[in-house]
Amino acid sequence: MLIKPGPLLAQIDTPEELRKLDKSQLLQVCQEVRQFIVDNVSVYGGHFGASLGVVELTVALHYVLNTPEDQLVFDVGHQAYGHKILTGRRSRFHTNRFYGGLSGFPKRKESPYDAFGVGHSSTSISAALGMSVGAVHNGKKNQQHVAIIGDGAMTGGMAFEAMNHAGSLKDTNLLIVLNDNCMSIDPNVGALKDYLTDITTSHTYNRVKDEVWNLLGKMSNFGRTAQEIVSKIESGLKATLLHQSNLFESLNLRYFGPVDGHDVDHLVEIFSDLKDVPGPKILHCVTVKGKGYGPAEKDQTKWHSPGKFDKITGEIFKKVYEKPQPPKYQEVFGHTLLELAQANPKIVGVTPAMPSGSSMNIMMKAMPDRAFDVGIAEQHAVTFSAGMATQGLTVFCNIYSTFMQRAYDQVIHDVCIQELPVVFCLDRAGLVGADGPTHHGAYDIAFMRCVPNMIVASPMNEQELRNLMYTAQSEEVQSGHQAFTIRYPRGEGVMPDWRTPFEKVEIGTGRKVRDGEEVAILTVGPIGNFVAEACKKLEKEGLSPAHYDLRFVKPLDTRLLHEVFRRFDKVITVEDGCLTGGVGSAIVEFMTDEGYSARIKRLGIPDGIVEHGEPAELYRECGFDAEGIARAVREMAAVSLVR
Repeated sequence: MLIKPGPLLAQIDTPEELRKLDKSQLLQVCQEVRQFIVDNVSVYGGHFGASLGVVELTVALHYVLNTPEDQLVFDVGHQAYGHKILTGRRSRFHTNRFYGGLSGFPKRKESPYDAFGVGHSSTSISAALGMSVGAVHNGKKNQQHVAIIGDGAMTGGMAFEAMNHAGSLKDTNLLIVLNDNCMSIDPNVGALKDYLTDITTSHTYNRVKDEVWNLLGKMSNFGRTAQEIVSKIESGLKATLLHQSNLFESLNLRYFGPVDGHDVDHLVEIFSDLKDVPGPKILHCVTVKGKGYGPAEKDQTKWHSPGKFDKITGEIFKKVYEKPQPPKYQEVFGHTLLELAQANPKIVGVTPAMPSGSSMNIMMKAMPDRAFDVGIAEQHAVTFSAGMATQGLTVFCNIYSTFMQRAYDQVIHDVCIQELPVVFCLDRAGLVGADGPTHHGAYDIAFMRCVPNMIVASPMNEQELRNLMYTAQSEEVQSGHQAFTIRYPRGEGVMPDWRTPFEKVEIGTGRKVRDGEEVAILTVGPIGNFVAEACKKLEKEGLSPAHYDLRFVKPLDTRLLHEVFRRFDKVITVEDGCLTGGVGSAIVEFMTDEGYSARIKRLGIPDGIVEHGEPAELYRECGFDAEGIARAVREMAAVSLVR
């Protein structure tokens, strides 16, 4: 079903056509863009609240600037739906996040208007600054570069690093638009949130700010440039309000605002004026996440990415099942962590800004003094966890697999070199689906298994997740001076009755799931559940492969592997991680080191970028869904028949 745009929006295929409209028409354009987002997401799903909150900002920027020559970088990209709709992708917007369709995030290969690919937070200022320096180098001194960053993403250390550098480069046309809505996915935390709140609620500051903007608005009457006016007022503004503006001003960034991020007419005036203000600068815009859609404004976390919903009633559609369904792995983690913490007073939890996504919020609600949301700061989360571990605490640090990439140095330097037994729970491991390549947890097996003093495991089901968590917090493991990584996927498990009694798992032990003949299948993690489906198909064809669940990637179960290679000369490995350096590579290393000779077929994520789509579509594309596993067994069996 194609969604029909409003009459003005229907005329806009590029920002150039937007700029042909009279300024008085922009309010209607904003209303139509917002309605188009509501209409589409209610039917097709996707991120929601963030894009509604920046409609006016997006329209004003494209109206004032000469995009794509002037370049916009949307931090994270959750808020870029309006941008995509205005830049030639409105007719295809219904394919957003679907297999083969538009990406849910800005993507350089998708459009010249997507100046920089995003997905992880806090990168926009660095990228836009680099573009600005490149423009100066290429003689394009008037080219504008804008980073649109939320106050949640501003808590990421990279944003501060970039602002610190930007303040020393006075010749760059860099504008940082701070989209301040007090939210990322969950409510923001930390001192920066309080600081920005102080600015937005200061009557003195806002009174002087209004006078400043009145001056800027009258610059044509004075016959002077915005630069001259800002120069006149700058010293007085700093002297009067240093206690409010010292953070950004101390970094040599000219600070403007706060302004209403939903007043499109005023925003057009401001952006027009700021084009003439040289050097790096920051505009503080106050917005509402979910603006214009009542339910999304009231419950911003719930409406970050609600799925399909009734746009009239606000009812979010959920599947109705006739019988109990398995829980999501994140829910098993959250409830199990609280259960363990209630029995073990040493347990604490850490998450970088994902309490609801990881289900750490379950422990945070019950034990607020023992569970910490540190903001979008993965590096800090890991080293903070290491610091607590030095004091004898048992730390469960929950980070999405794709975000753990950002803290790899801290894992090595601050945890493993110092032999600290931090427990890393990597949610969203493997292929995550519609969020695509920036969010796939493809690399954690490879980059974790090569680090000394590290245990790496993955449960095949919810019961094993509970048992691995129970094992990781045991005195035996905590006194062993090794970090413990437990990886598990996004989505539902396979066990409706998952609250099983805890059992300790011997480190480095796998298990035989199914005996068989001729071909052995070695798997790790929930992907092993595909083997049972594959075997049902194969049995009808007279094939009966054996199946072993390795459970541990490091250390490997050498006893089990010796059994496999003594019995089988045809082996298939299956993993939902990258093939390069992954489980299959570890098995080949073992085989070579131990002098075995066998034919091995490795199934997993290939050495290439896997795009977005439903997980089942991506598994099929990579060749390790049930049919892909069955096909590999047939090919292996056919080799012996040919011989």
